[in-house]
Amino acid sequence: MLMKPEQEEQIRRTVDNPKIQLAVYSATARLKEKREEAVASEALPEYQELRTQANRIKKHTLENLDVYLEEFEANVEAHGGKVIYARNGAEVADFILGLARERGVRMLVKSKSMTTEEIHLNQRLEHHHLEAVETDLGEYIIQLAHDRPYHIVAPAVHMTRQDVADVFEKNLADPRTEEPEKQAMIARRNLREKFLAAGIGISGANFLVADSGAVCIVENEGNARLTTTAPPIHIAVAGLEKMIPRARDLAVFLKLLGRSGTGQLLTVYTSFLSGPRRGREADGPGEFYVVLMDNGRTRLLADAEKRQSLYCIRCGACLNACPVYRKIGGHNYPGAYSGPIGAIITPQYEGIAKDPWLPFASSLCGACAEVCPVKIDIPKILLDLRKEVVEDRAVHGGGFVERKAFQMYGWLMRRPKLYAMAGRIAAKMARLPGAASIGPAAKWGSVREVTLPARKSFRDQWREREKSK
Repeated sequence: MLMKPEQEEQIRRTVDNPKIQLAVYSATARLKEKREEAVASEALPEYQELRTQANRIKKHTLENLDVYLEEFEANVEAHGGKVIYARNGAEVADFILGLARERGVRMLVKSKSMTTEEIHLNQRLEHHHLEAVETDLGEYIIQLAHDRPYHIVAPAVHMTRQDVADVFEKNLADPRTEEPEKQAMIARRNLREKFLAAGIGISGANFLVADSGAVCIVENEGNARLTTTAPPIHIAVAGLEKMIPRARDLAVFLKLLGRSGTGQLLTVYTSFLSGPRRGREADGPGEFYVVLMDNGRTRLLADAEKRQSLYCIRCGACLNACPVYRKIGGHNYPGAYSGPIGAIITPQYEGIAKDPWLPFASSLCGACAEVCPVKIDIPKILLDLRKEVVEDRAVHGGGFVERKAFQMYGWLMRRPKLYAMAGRIAAKMARLPGAASIGPAAKWGSVREVTLPARKSFRDQWREREKSK
């Protein structure tokens, strides 16, 4: 069995929960529709060409990543910053903890960052009695609820305004309200105090620009700008794959990211950060660090076919288009990344043996590849990973029944007359009362309608058609 019984039960509960189904379907449908409007040929005629350019830039960058890492580091240091290389999440946390200890910092503020979610940074910091506060509204709600993000772009997409009211009422001193605007103001008032008290601000990075040493961050709320400028120390934590060669390449990605993620022509705030404040500048941090994290990425670089998984710009478009994600929800994916992109990068970061069912959590409909702004061929990578899972199970003695079943099927396929006879028998058996509740058909039929086979096979219908000519 690829999936543990408790995982199956959790998925079942999600599928059977009408409130979550409605919340997720409504939110992803809105994001999907806005994206379609923003990238329509009349709105952006060059959209397909931009996708091709983005794909080429990412491909070139990863093939020459060592060169661009050195260039980026030199430019960051030239502007007074420092680059730290971390092999994994533990080394990222150790650096931040060490710096906080040296500077006497007890409180940190964070802007939205999937990279820090990936390594469970908040939990690591809290274990050492540091207060790390999420400042993105969705992430703030999730943190107060002791939950984890449901979606790459919209972390609290599964929660209603009533759920948010419950969370705020339990954790904050403000009066209960179910009005989203008032809830946003409550969060804003509480977070403003955190910004002023924090000794370190931690951000992610949407892009790292090699030729200028700049960290580019896009957002809609302004919290990332406060996180990176109000505290005396700014630490940007980014995966190695966020690198792009030149500042002019950003024009391609910025046109794609907002449109693909939320249907916006451009996000409200686009910040370029290239070091601590200089000279007589009044704003900005006194110290600037960029932590470049591997955490399985260089292992992916070695695979020329699956390397394209690292092209991802975290827009979330594949989640909104995926029928599986929209049905089972974000919390049923084991890692920080859910949906189709999570199904391909999580097994590659953590090894396919940990959650071997992930590459199979797809109908291979191709919707994810169709909407991906950087043209990642997700279905092909899923098939490659499925092959690895099957080979791994074969080596370790798993899947005996499955292998024998396919061997028998292959034997039958090479004998046309026997195959036709078996097809007729199977079609008649499928029409027997209760047949849909037997064996594998029971699981399939438990969540969808099972279509009965035709009374006459295509082969028989073709034979009759030829005779009637």
